[in-house]
Amino acid sequence: MSRFNSLEFGEQFDDQFPQQREPIKGEAFYLAEARSAFENANFEQGLRLYSKVLEFNPENASAWTGQVRMLIELGEFREAKLWADKALERFPHEPELLAAKAVALGRSGDLQGALAFSDASIEERGDTPYIWLARGDVLMAREETRADYCFEKALLLAPRDWFTTWLAGRIRFYYHQFALALKLLQQAVEWNATHFLLWLELGRCQQAVGLVGLAQHSFLQAQQLNPSSEQATEALADLSTTSLGSRVRGWWRRIFS
Repeated sequence: MSRFNSLEFGEQFDDQFPQQREPIKGEAFYLAEARSAFENANFEQGLRLYSKVLEFNPENASAWTGQVRMLIELGEFREAKLWADKALERFPHEPELLAAKAVALGRSGDLQGALAFSDASIEERGDTPYIWLARGDVLMAREETRADYCFEKALLLAPRDWFTTWLAGRIRFYYHQFALALKLLQQAVEWNATHFLLWLELGRCQQAVGLVGLAQHSFLQAQQLNPSSEQATEALADLSTTSLGSRVRGWWRRIFS
């Protein structure tokens, strides 16, 4: 089922936001809540919250772009492209919207179209961290080494910003560049050591490169910071199972070698 029905404006979210008619909860409130959801990797919630922003102001380009970015993070690239097209009818020259569509196209396999939209986003005087993260994403999809420059550019535009660094790490991780992702996530943790999500994703990256002991430590840190996190609990359980399986395979190899 297409997400278009759930992203259109209207009152279909009344049951999810029972206090939405309170005067204090307007466009700015829901935009801040959407950003918070994004920072906590609650992408489904972020999608709904950006939709709420558009109920108050359909001309909020940031909310349209936010919806596209949430769909990309959820791995729904086709829906992201369709929603970007819908948004671009209103904002044909919005740099970050063009960049988001470029990412959706790149991850869908349309590498030529992705590069064209990425070029367009930069030509529109786009000079934000996301423009360059998206450019790096597209170039990584195209397997071009120039992607490194784009990530460096994004980080220079957002010095000591854990959020941008985390996003860069997520992109590296998506393309299985685990060692480079690990470096970025370590930096993000250094700048925001109290955020459980950063420890969680650092642990996943450590696990991917075989640093089981360090991964366990990171998952435990995430669990301590957020005891209710099911993700941290599941990550620890998965790590334990994986480690046991590796030990059993090693035991059998020694017996039959």
